[in-house]
Amino acid sequence: MSYFNIDSIKKQTFDAIVVGTGISGGWAAKELTEKGLRTLVLDRGKDVKHIVDYPTTNMQPWEFEHLGQPTLAMREQNPIASKHYIFREDAMHFVVKDAEHPYVQDQPFDWMRGYQVGGRSLLWARQTQRWSDFDFEGPARDGFAVDWPIRYADIAPWYSYVEKFAGISGNKDGLDQLPDGEFLPPHEMTCVEKHFSDATARKYNNNRPIIIGRVAHITDPQPIHTEQNRAKCQHRNMCQRGCPFGGYFSSNASTLPWAERTGNMTLRPHSVVHSVIYDEKKKRATGVRVVDALTKEMTEFYANIIFINASAINSNLILLNSTSHRFPNGLGNDSGLLGKAIGFHNYRGRISADYDGFHDSTTDGRRPNASYLPRFRNVFKQETDFLRGYAASVSSSKIPNTKEGLGEELKSSLFKPETGGWSIGAQMMGEVLTKESNMVSLDPVKKDNWGIPLLRMSVGFDDNDMKMVQDFYTELSEMLDSAGFTNIKTADTKRNPGSENHEMGGVRMGKDPKTSLLNKWNQLHHCQNVFVTDGACMTSTSTQNPSLTYMALTARAVDYAVKEKRKGNL
Repeated sequence: MSYFNIDSIKKQTFDAIVVGTGISGGWAAKELTEKGLRTLVLDRGKDVKHIVDYPTTNMQPWEFEHLGQPTLAMREQNPIASKHYIFREDAMHFVVKDAEHPYVQDQPFDWMRGYQVGGRSLLWARQTQRWSDFDFEGPARDGFAVDWPIRYADIAPWYSYVEKFAGISGNKDGLDQLPDGEFLPPHEMTCVEKHFSDATARKYNNNRPIIIGRVAHITDPQPIHTEQNRAKCQHRNMCQRGCPFGGYFSSNASTLPWAERTGNMTLRPHSVVHSVIYDEKKKRATGVRVVDALTKEMTEFYANIIFINASAINSNLILLNSTSHRFPNGLGNDSGLLGKAIGFHNYRGRISADYDGFHDSTTDGRRPNASYLPRFRNVFKQETDFLRGYAASVSSSKIPNTKEGLGEELKSSLFKPETGGWSIGAQMMGEVLTKESNMVSLDPVKKDNWGIPLLRMSVGFDDNDMKMVQDFYTELSEMLDSAGFTNIKTADTKRNPGSENHEMGGVRMGKDPKTSLLNKWNQLHHCQNVFVTDGACMTSTSTQNPSLTYMALTARAVDYAVKEKRKGNL
């Protein structure tokens, strides 16, 4: 019988294990397999194959039973998930329903999840901005939280590496606070956005640049994209359904097929990771425990290198649940900080306005992007009564000149855009300070369907966040007014933390094991064959969309891990 046990263990032993298949997990799988490591890739959800498993991708509006809208019953059954803009008939099959995986809210937290192979890489908004040294140095400059163990120079080549493969559209703008990247041709700003940009540049001496967004869409396919079987973005703007052309970057269209073709990847869906196995004698992690999502049977898999990329909150959950005699409070948690200093982005501020001009112009097509106002507050010096700052997305559209009349009269009026004006809107994305009081923990009693403790969410806004919202209202109103816009209106979306997918922190990077969980290579300080490179690793949140940074950190960490393995250190 012992021989059968040895054979079984061999079948379940790999060079590396990756937990999660989203933005960062897909990159970990690609990099590990491409470097020759036999890699087990785990996802708790169903398999989703590129093109094959996008059931709504080519459906017309009238082909949906409710014309794309969720019904009242669907909303009532999903009071959390239905708050998200993705929760519509064309994409709700990629969104976790409230009853499928509950959690405990000590404070309101709207957690939107995508439990399938590819995760939320199928659903993200695809905005991709690099961080600058102003972002990495933020905690050191204002003394809040802990200093990042890396700077822009450490990650810059890895930004270039992942940008070339993923395909990023953008313009080289020469901004210190928003470094340029390896860009494909940019999308075009509308005439009203250009007017707003030009007027703002004149008034503020180019200190508040409004630029075209940088987005993970292929606008001019390069050989590396053709090799991935991905084509030019068709500007359908139905990205949340899954793109059959591979025009935008997702794990399903890009990194996972690339990993699969190496022959080194074993993909196992329906695999809920329970915990990481820690060997007290070897003083290292040896594998993971997995609960089959369908049968509830537990299995163990083994590897020398483990990447945790289950998305920020679930990565915290897995590590908190990975207890042993050595780590009674969670793997690597000697500091007691695991699950603490959770961050997110503040989307509460919105503003809109009208512009009476450019009557002879209109929009053409469906641009899957917006313009962008990079952070301009507290960049070069502290100038407000709040810390850090905010960015904003900016978009505009033509206002129909009339909706009056019937039949030919209405049709004729609608086809005369020259008499209609424009509307413009901006949405802030503010940096939330990663406070230790913002935290997640394991419920001591309640468990999910797979026998894993439920997460308790204790994450909220503070005075710094609300000061930032008020500043956004004041500054953007002034900018719009000076550019000739009218009917300026501000709005508080009252969105709860978690509502925009940018959960971060809890397993933060740092220089000191007493104040952080991970070192500069994304290794757990106290269990160095375990790496965390998704949002959980983030020390602060900045104002940029975070996914590009996850990709770069992941590629960098895999490169280091494989080199260490070949040296015999892992």
